[in-house]
Amino acid sequence: MARAYKTILVRDEGAVTHVTLNRPERRNAIGGQMVNELLYALRDAGARDETRAVVLTGAGKAFCAGGDFSQMQGGDADELPVIGDYPALLLALLGAPKPVIARVNGHAMGGGLGLVAASTFAVASTEAQLGTPEIDVGLFPMMIMAVLARHVPRRRLVELMVFGERLSADEAARLGLVNRAVAPDALDATVAEWVEKISSKSPVTVRLGLEAFFDQDGKDVTTALPLLQERLGRCLATDDAREGLAAVLEKRPPRWTGK
Repeated sequence: MARAYKTILVRDEGAVTHVTLNRPERRNAIGGQMVNELLYALRDAGARDETRAVVLTGAGKAFCAGGDFSQMQGGDADELPVIGDYPALLLALLGAPKPVIARVNGHAMGGGLGLVAASTFAVASTEAQLGTPEIDVGLFPMMIMAVLARHVPRRRLVELMVFGERLSADEAARLGLVNRAVAPDALDATVAEWVEKISSKSPVTVRLGLEAFFDQDGKDVTTALPLLQERLGRCLATDDAREGLAAVLEKRPPRWTGK
């Protein structure tokens, strides 16, 4: 669906929906309008049958410099009807039914780092830095704390936030904030490789698996196991599960229908 976006670019290309933060003059700083447009883009990508993965990146040299303080109170009056705020965007990324790959082409700070941490996968250029500089302007990375804590050990996270540190892409990979740090000229090839891997799997199985992962996250094992047993039942009831099992027995590649 074509929408009149002002702060992002969206392009559907085969199995991929490309979403680009498009305020390079502001290093793609994120404000209320961009948040809202990203929510629409994620919703549309989730509803597009052909989309198997969403690639999220930034225009220009930065991925996202963080929050746009000039837009703390929202965007222009003629923007799309508001459907959510920044916490809603983080939840939409965490619970996305189709994998979101953060293509971290440049610096990702504050709220931009939150987008990276909430995405399903993240690959960063070795020229990128990632950090939480909010404390240097008298703020604290309150909302992104919740998604950073899913990846970074507790003591290291407190150090990162209180000191306002900037991490290299390699250190971010060691901490688990990104899956991999690669040379800038290898960024697109790595993303393409991951999209190909995702596209080779059953789309309904990927969706059910990601939903189950999100729903069990943080629950104790006595709660998680019954939930996951029920989700396994949903998986087994799909046409793709029956096709996958038949393909194994017949020694042939599976033919996924997404049902």
